[in-house]
Formats: sequence, C-alpha cells, structure tokens
Amino acid sequence: MPDSPELLSAALIAVRDCMGARPGENVLIITDEPLRSIAYALRHAALQLGLEVLLVEMLPRKTNGEEPPEPVADLMKRFDIVLCPTSKSLTHTDSRRAASETGARIATLPGVDEPIMIRCMNADYEAIARRTYSLCRLMEKTRTIRVTAPAGTDIVLPVAGRTAHASSGLFKERGQWGNLPTGEAYLAPTEDLSSGVVVVDGSMAGIGMVQTPIRITVEKGYATDITGGEEASKLFQLLEPHGRPARNLAEFGIGTNDKAILSGKIIEDEKVQGTIHIAFGDNKSMGGSIRVASHLDGLVQRPTVWFDDNLIMEDGKLLMAE
Repeated sequence: MPDSPELLSAALIAVRDCMGARPGENVLIITDEPLRSIAYALRHAALQLGLEVLLVEMLPRKTNGEEPPEPVADLMKRFDIVLCPTSKSLTHTDSRRAASETGARIATLPGVDEPIMIRCMNADYEAIARRTYSLCRLMEKTRTIRVTAPAGTDIVLPVAGRTAHASSGLFKERGQWGNLPTGEAYLAPTEDLSSGVVVVDGSMAGIGMVQTPIRITVEKGYATDITGGEEASKLFQLLEPHGRPARNLAEFGIGTNDKAILSGKIIEDEKVQGTIHIAFGDNKSMGGSIRVASHLDGLVQRPTVWFDDNLIMEDGKLLMAE
C-alpha cells in the first residue's frame, strides 16, 4: 500500500478518470526499481476499483525509447490498460506501438516522482483536453511554425499535412495512448526541412535542469552543431551512440497543463503551460519515418510562436481561446 494518501488519490485519478477503467477490465503495470513506489500506488488504485492487475518489474532501460524485454512486449498486447511508470520512457518504442494497434489503452509515466504525480494529476483534465485539442486543430491547418525566444531560439518548422496529437490526459478509447501526467499538443515536423537555432534554457531530457543554455543549430532537419557548457557536452554524448538519426528534429510540442511547474524532469517540464519543447530522435510514433532508440526533448521558456501568420503565443502566454 502506498505511504501517502495524496499519492493514492492521484493514482485513482489516473486509473479511474484518465484511463476510464471499467469493471471487468484488466491492467498491466510495467515498472523498474526507481519507479516502484509509483507502480505500487497505481496497483493499489486498480485493486480498489476491482480490476484484475498484473505488475511486472524489469531492469531499467539505458535510454528513452529502448525496447522492453520481449516477454513484456508480448504482455502489453494482452491487456485492456497498460501503465508504464519506468525510469526511461517506453512511449516511442515498437512495443508500445504494437500494443496500441491491438487496442490497448496505454499511459507512460517516465521518471515520474511522488510530488509530480500529486501536483499534476490533480489538474482539471477536461480543461486541459479542451485547450490541447484546440491547439491541435490549429496546428493541422498550419503549413509552417516559427518559434523565437529571449534566450536565442529562432527556428522555422515546416509541418504541412502532418497530424497533430493531443496528449490530453484522457485515454478512454481503444488504442489511445500518451503520458501521465500530461497536457501537450504536438506533432512531427516534416523531415529534412526544419532550419534555425533552438536554445534549450529550461530542461533537457536525460540531463535535467539546464544551467548553461544548450544552443542547437538545425540544418535541413538535423542538429548539426551543439554548443554551450557541460549540459551541451552531455547532450552530445547522449546522441552520439545512435548516429545521425538521433539528431533528427522529431517533435514540436506546446505544454497545456496549468498545474505543471519546471522541476527538471522532462515528463513534467514539457507539459508546463506557456512553454514549448523540441525533441530530437525518434518520430515514428507521431507519424514520421525515423526509428531510433532515442528521443530527447528540450524545453524553451518564454516562447513566441506563429502558426503561419497567426500569433499563437507571445512571450510564454497562450493567446488562443480554449
């Protein structure tokens, strides 16, 4: 049983309200040692709701996007609901994609700790959903996204014809998937076309809070130069083992969770309302063509964002109505 009643309450919201768990459904929880306490809270919540629950613990993966063991991947296709509180993300894996295709409803919770769970799961997910879907509808009418920010970001992202995805926190229909806690509208920019500079001045997946901003030059859709301090060196080291595909500009996203704060954990940071994030690496889960066992998001603070000629966000303030 979880130590904290607040954590159990957050877990109940996740299973009951966000996943829409129904009587007679079965739930698979995949975890590793660092996220064990979150997994136990989710298990306890599911049991309280009268659901059949299997909890599986695996060894931590080395990178975001690394596949789980084959028996775990097979199990994912056999359950109605799959919850993945793990230290590295299973979101952008073939295993998650295959399970989604079978109809499993999946929430990944990479790196979530107790404070994040309590803070962000108590958001108004109906309001988050309205905000997120509104942004997605606007994105899908857009040919080019441009982002500038005070730290030096100035990048152009062609997105014509790309499907936008709403990580709204409500995964109640067959095959729906996303993060919990959540709140973001995102898509995969067209490969080989983005150009400009991204300056990550919030946090970076795999690194945490950024003290010295990471300046990433993007040419023809790929990161060609990474400069800054220790964090830039660490990012280079994370990308290098995966070769050129890991440098693919994979994602543009806008945070829509008004309860999320900058904590140094990208699972929460990329959801902070008033920020945008740009990721490099795998984009296959978003309708792109690049499959690589790496997906690293970088947070940009106080962005100004245009969808074509329409000003959507100014200095971190969303201008569109829900």
